[in-house]
Amino acid sequence: MLSTALAGAEFTATSTFSSAQYSLVLYSFVIAAFALFATGLYGAKTTSEVSKAYRPAVIASTLICWVATLAYVVLVLEWVLGFKASADGSTFTSSPGTVITELRYMDWSVTVPLLTVELLAVAALSRSQAFRLRTIGVPAAFLMIATGYLGVVFGEDARRGTTAALWVWGAISTVFFVVLYVVAWRAYQTTKGRVSNETRVSYRNALVLLLSVFGAYPLAYLVPAWAGADNAGWAVTEQLVFSFADIAAKAGFGLLIHKVAKLRTAEDALAAGGDTETHRAVVVPDTIAGEVWVSGTLLSLPPAAANRTAAPVSSGAASSPGTSAGPEATNVRRR
Repeated sequence: MLSTALAGAEFTATSTFSSAQYSLVLYSFVIAAFALFATGLYGAKTTSEVSKAYRPAVIASTLICWVATLAYVVLVLEWVLGFKASADGSTFTSSPGTVITELRYMDWSVTVPLLTVELLAVAALSRSQAFRLRTIGVPAAFLMIATGYLGVVFGEDARRGTTAALWVWGAISTVFFVVLYVVAWRAYQTTKGRVSNETRVSYRNALVLLLSVFGAYPLAYLVPAWAGADNAGWAVTEQLVFSFADIAAKAGFGLLIHKVAKLRTAEDALAAGGDTETHRAVVVPDTIAGEVWVSGTLLSLPPAAANRTAAPVSSGAASSPGTSAGPEATNVRRR
């Protein structure tokens, strides 16, 4: 039954595209793949700059980007191999069994739960609070995607347009969508009073971006409801929305969360032995990344480097653990 539904359900793959429309969708797939791969590479390269306490956020972001990159590679292959050009190359039609949107849901089934993990990993939550929100948020994220997938598979028909299943499964998916919003809101409300103003603003900005972009997906989901069974223009619009929303929700959100993780790392380093006015941590535990750069500004130094900096300004004895460097060493370094 599922294979039969897939054969008749794919909205994008039942449309006939002009050469320009076909190229535009392919362009969005390739750009998304490059952007996501680059962001994943950045996350992997800079993981050591983040405290072990917040490293799960960076790891989750890297996994999200690389899973999504692989998904876009599959989409490119399906797009190139699943469509055939007309004799004059002016139009492109799909081969039987070609699927595009369904492949996206397979990607999202993995990456959206990981986005929830990423979001909560940098929140200022107690252990029990974090466990409770993860227990609610991660399954809700998966079920939101899974029920949306069922809506696409059973709610779209190449001959009849959309069916009631699109709306039923869409409504069920929306329930889990709202649950995710509540989880994100509670995480922010708990966090905002426990972190610095800069960290709070950065975390808020990340949430605003993610939740705003999430709002675009249901709109794209409903495109077949008013576009009909074969509408190339709307099919292109749907795929473009999905591609650029993925870049914003995965690469853009990941970069913002990475900044939050580094800010929280610097705060922990300063609390462990630094001076909040000089933004310099002289002694930090080995669980905290000693050298933290945010927007070109050095917020904390490794213990050895900080002690070497402090030594010349001491009046004889070496600086004791937990004390900050002298006035000559208080300038914030930039790169």
